[in-house]
Amino acid sequence: MVDEQVTSDSTVSTVAMNSNKLKAPQVPPNCDLTLGMVCVDKQQPGITVWRMKADERFSNPVGAMQGGFIAAFCDSAMGASSLTWHRGRQVYSFNAEMKVSLMRPVILPAELTCTAKVISGGRRAVFAEAEVTDQAGHLVAKASSTFLISERTESASKTGSAQIPGNE
Repeated sequence: MVDEQVTSDSTVSTVAMNSNKLKAPQVPPNCDLTLGMVCVDKQQPGITVWRMKADERFSNPVGAMQGGFIAAFCDSAMGASSLTWHRGRQVYSFNAEMKVSLMRPVILPAELTCTAKVISGGRRAVFAEAEVTDQAGHLVAKASSTFLISERTESASKTGSAQIPGNE
């Protein structure tokens, strides 16, 4: 089942929560576009470096960055690292669990850098960590996550018929 959502400039198809099918990957994904994330390095398999300009859109009531946006920044960066870990394979990567520790407040505006690394990985699961620093080089967050890996076939990419792990 696919829901359609109309925006001012285009029609966007999204996979309904009760569907077992995936659509073809969008690069860059909407979550990265929303956050304004830019990948600055993905040369080494399993390691990615990202930058993000955080402004008042991400503010909590006291003017610091809301922690959920920092968590989303880490999630996207670690997900990208899990994909680069599998160079040469076409895979989907799904976050199974994530822990984020917020070390200090991010006072806005700020420019953040997230370095994400695969710590251990195999064909079906990847364990990744991320560190977020501010423009002064202060550590503001650490995260860790487990990603489930699923093969992406050519036909699944075109038709959106790939199975979500655990829903086979």
